[in-house]
Amino acid sequence: MKLSPDVAIITAMDADHLDIYGTAEAMEQAFIDFSKRVKECGTVIGKFGLERTKELKSRNFLSYSLQNESADIYAENIRMKNGSYEFDVQLKDNRIENVKLNMGGMHNVENAIAAIAVASSLEIDNDKIKAAVESFRGVKRRFEYIIKNDRIVFVDDYAHHPEELRALITGAKTLFEGKKCTVIFQPHLFSRTKDLADGFAEVLNLADEVILLPIYPARELPVEGVNSEMVLLRMQNDDRSVMAKSALLDWIKEEYAPTIDKEFGEILITAGAGDIDTLIEPIKNELNRIS
Repeated sequence: MKLSPDVAIITAMDADHLDIYGTAEAMEQAFIDFSKRVKECGTVIGKFGLERTKELKSRNFLSYSLQNESADIYAENIRMKNGSYEFDVQLKDNRIENVKLNMGGMHNVENAIAAIAVASSLEIDNDKIKAAVESFRGVKRRFEYIIKNDRIVFVDDYAHHPEELRALITGAKTLFEGKKCTVIFQPHLFSRTKDLADGFAEVLNLADEVILLPIYPARELPVEGVNSEMVLLRMQNDDRSVMAKSALLDWIKEEYAPTIDKEFGEILITAGAGDIDTLIEPIKNELNRIS
């Protein structure tokens, strides 16, 4: 019997969960230490361009990228079709053409490339890989289509870090070019908001309109001076506000839904790792009244 070697993926080393790790350097070290636990005959697959790639411990290392041809694995000929993607994947010793991913967001294409890299390294047949990707309907709260029609596209996502939000917003605006993009974001943790306020502000400026909900505290106690307003004040977007969670549905019903562009349609995104998901069904019901 042939045993498959262990395969580990290291997708990114963005500074996050600093309340747990303490520093960005300590978090990065955790990834490096993790790579040491892979079997000697195993493979580490890492995102192309990671600053500390040389410190990852593996005899067999493969890099992947969305489209950078300097990586071992990357996508080519990416086409967008009605909220889905079709693309080819060039691997080190293999090529898979016309892969179809029924999810939005270029970051999900990149995630699919990483998954395909693992499957190929485990010698899974190309046709089975393609079938698995095409049948994959996504993970709940990861670029999840709640409503998708000509007038309104409503997407929900767990994004709670600036780089996740960047991928979410740019992905949505690329897929649905020309539509106004409104983001309702609930910051998660006082510590994360304090550490990454500038990053949140920069990324949220990419949206046409932003509604910030109060910070979801999760396991933390309030921190004096740390609130959603500190993100709002750093933003340059003219159409931005902080709104109580209890007022959001009235805003959707009375101000947002009646003004949705009938000709071009709009994108509404809810994002955050707190309890914003409890608002998804009520928002959906209000939007369905007009869509």
